[in-house]
Order: sequence, then C-alpha cells, then structure tokens
Amino acid sequence: MGRIIAIANQKGGVGKTTTAINLSACLAEKGKKVLAIDMDPQGNMTSGLGVDKNEVEKTVYDLIIGEAGVEDILCKEVLDNLDVLPTNIDLSAAEIELIGIENKEYIIKNEVDKIRDQYDFIIIDCPPSLSMLTINAMTTADSVLVPIQCEYYALEGLSQLIHTIELVKERLNERLEIEGVVFTMYDARTNLSLQVVENVKDNLNQNIYKTIIPRNIRLAEAPSYGMPINLYDTKSSGAESYRLLADEVIEKE
Repeated sequence: MGRIIAIANQKGGVGKTTTAINLSACLAEKGKKVLAIDMDPQGNMTSGLGVDKNEVEKTVYDLIIGEAGVEDILCKEVLDNLDVLPTNIDLSAAEIELIGIENKEYIIKNEVDKIRDQYDFIIIDCPPSLSMLTINAMTTADSVLVPIQCEYYALEGLSQLIHTIELVKERLNERLEIEGVVFTMYDARTNLSLQVVENVKDNLNQNIYKTIIPRNIRLAEAPSYGMPINLYDTKSSGAESYRLLADEVIEKE
C-alpha cells in the first residue's frame, strides 16, 4: 500500500514545489515506485518533472469535475519509476466547480485509492493556500510534510497550518499525521538561518528532519530545464540533500 505524503505550506516561496519535485525524483532514483500528484494550479511540479503542462490533454482538473478517471490522466514513466498526475492553470477554476458538490473533500482520495497499490510513495504538491484543493490533498494523504524557509518569519502561519491539519484529522481523515518539518533555503553564511532552525526546534513539538536543504543556485535553475536536481546536477549540494531527505523518508516506513 503506497504511503501518501502531502507537501504543504500556505506561504509561497518556501521551497514546497522544489521539495515535491526533488523528493519524488530521489525516491524514484532509489528504486521506489513513485506517483507525483500536482494539486497546485501553477503546475510547476508538472513542468519541473519534464511534462509540458500546456500540452497534456487531461489534468487533475478533469479528475475533479468528473470528466476523466485517474488512469486517463496518468503520465506514465516520466522518469524511471516515476508517474505524474499533471496540472495546469485550469485547476484554478476547481474551487468554483466544487461548490455544492457532495463529498467534495474526497474526490481525489476516491480516485487515487484505485491505483494506490501500484506505488510505494505518492507525493502531492499542494497549492500555497489552505483551499479546498489543499483539503482534498490532506484527505488523500497519510501525512503532511511541511517545508519551512530559514528566514525571519518562518513560524508565521505555521500554527494556522497545523490547526488545519488537526481539523482535517478530526473531521475528514483520522489517519492524517504531521510527517515532519524540513528546513529549506538554508544559508550557512548567515546567523539568521541557524537562529531560525534553533527557534523552530525550541517552539515546535513536531518531528524535524535532520536533513536541511541548502540555498543552492543549481536547485533554482533545474525546473526551467524540466529536470529534478538529481538529473540536472547530480553532484550538487542540492541533489545530495534531497537524496538524504529521501533516505529519511524511506526509513520512517
């Protein structure tokens, strides 16, 4: 049974999609069968894994409005061991389409359940908001991994996110847990990055991954080439970090 991890933080620019892309790719590189689901209307996870988001015929949007089944939109073997459920800007209309639909929180879960057994890991990239799309991701997931940028306002909004996760657990998905927090965009040259890490460790009663993702120019460049970091620059510090994160995630099984 595949383990489903939603990657969520309602703040933008915290390395959420970067983490979704590269964790998926590094798990696949380690021989795990992975499905990457793009729930962010920007479609950056889709294009970052090399799928042309404007050329795909069917997307997660078609899944949500009931115009396609999960098998219809699956992009198979985008990379070795990695399939993608793609998304593009059409998904931004989904919130409106869902008004008044019964059990709308479970649409994605019901579809993903059909193919869950085919994968070791399913990674969902959530939009940078606490929307119905994020709720759908959380009802589907077993756990939520939260990327936190090493900057001054890192903890801002985090309590709101944790509250949302707890509400979903209470009302919609009793097995949902917080997978843990992963620090991103760490700059070893600044004291601030170190202070943020210490501050979060002191104030947050959550699992914190030992792996810290550095601020790395190659990580920033990779998506524009439609490649995860382990393929774009396999020896970069970004690639090494995401491999270590993948090891930690696998160990938690």
